Amino acid sequence: MMQIFSTCPRSSHVARSRYLEYVADVARWTERAGWAGTLVSSDNSLVDPWILSHVIVRNSEALRPLVAVQPAYMHPYCVAKQITSFAYLYGRRVSLDLNAGAPDNDLDALGDTAPRDRRVARLVEYARIVMTLVETGGPLTVDGTFYKTVNLKLTPQLPKSLRPDVIVSGTPDIDAGIGRPAVRIGIIARDRADHAWTIARSRFPEDRVHHVENGDSPLWMAPFHRYRTLCPYLVGTYDTIAREIGRYRSLGYETFILDVPSDPEELEHINVAFGHSMSSRQSAVADGVTTSPRSAVANGLQLPTVHASARASL
Repeated sequence: MMQIFSTCPRSSHVARSRYLEYVADVARWTERAGWAGTLVSSDNSLVDPWILSHVIVRNSEALRPLVAVQPAYMHPYCVAKQITSFAYLYGRRVSLDLNAGAPDNDLDALGDTAPRDRRVARLVEYARIVMTLVETGGPLTVDGTFYKTVNLKLTPQLPKSLRPDVIVSGTPDIDAGIGRPAVRIGIIARDRADHAWTIARSRFPEDRVHHVENGDSPLWMAPFHRYRTLCPYLVGTYDTIAREIGRYRSLGYETFILDVPSDPEELEHINVAFGHSMSSRQSAVADGVTTSPRSAVANGLQLPTVHASARASL
């Protein structure tokens, strides 16, 4: 089943005087568009994502905060406690975006100098503790490489219906054995390609964009490479974007994490492209495009930034 997430504005990019209202607006726009939730990023420069998640929940009826979680910031028991506390206070689910790493400067500042392979192993152990606690309530005794607990209990216990979805950040060439993948991408779609590119140039004005930069490809990397966004963009007509979405869906990608929306109308344009993508996906399957994401990358298929994701199956 396909699900779409927007991204919450970053506090480092918005004036404090209007930040809370912008977060609330994005939550309302996202829910009005019929999407699943909103990614709430986490690093040393940002407002705490769990506090922001309260703002999102209070300004929506059923939207799920997708909270970025890093082991260096929070013990796994604290994450499980946050999940069950949201359920108890609001009767609402949250989702988790588990990250093995963080910006190097953040990790250095926190004294987290573990090499990448060790951080990945730590994340797996971390996720298992969180998910065991929210699924069973404990008591949980763990004598792990990174964490130790003795008869640890989670109260109040989480109702089964409110267990979180889990996304584990990574790339398609890394097999963590934790489920299906998800795409993180920005989308600018209009009825005409030149209109879409005009909007793209206006939105990222410091980027000197020309169609020759990408040839016939709608995948636009410039804002990502120049640190204007945290993801690449797809730019083009509704049908062009729909074909790209359909291609990813034919490869097994059913979760899409989109960039921070500029206004509510932008989500409407994106929904048009996703609506067209169903027929594009069917066409891709009919053409035999059914390669797995990992095989697609191995064969040179160009894909945007991705996350490996799974439901609560750790």
